[in-house]
Amino acid sequence: MAAAYNDTVRVFKAFCDENRLKILEQLQTGEKCACKLLDDLHITQPTLSHHMKLLCDANIVQGRKEGKWVHYSINQEGAEHAKKLLDQLVSLEGAGGQNQRCQDD
Repeated sequence: MAAAYNDTVRVFKAFCDENRLKILEQLQTGEKCACKLLDDLHITQPTLSHHMKLLCDANIVQGRKEGKWVHYSINQEGAEHAKKLLDQLVSLEGAGGQNQRCQDD
């Protein structure tokens, strides 16, 4: 069970930063070179690397090396997995569709 929580935390941590959300927005239109992301976001290369590591570790983004640059794109399988995790977390089915009452009620 702890491994499942670790996976969930890794995925949602990837979404918990304004720069990472901006990166994902950029990638919605297709694959982008790291150099393009750097120019558009006005961040340093080490900062971009940090954000991309978190996004790639969560399998939300995938990288493809070409020459000295990496080209990034949204990983569809990882995106679907994140959607399923969110759906599971906010689903009311786990409680049997009923509110649990306190014993004192």
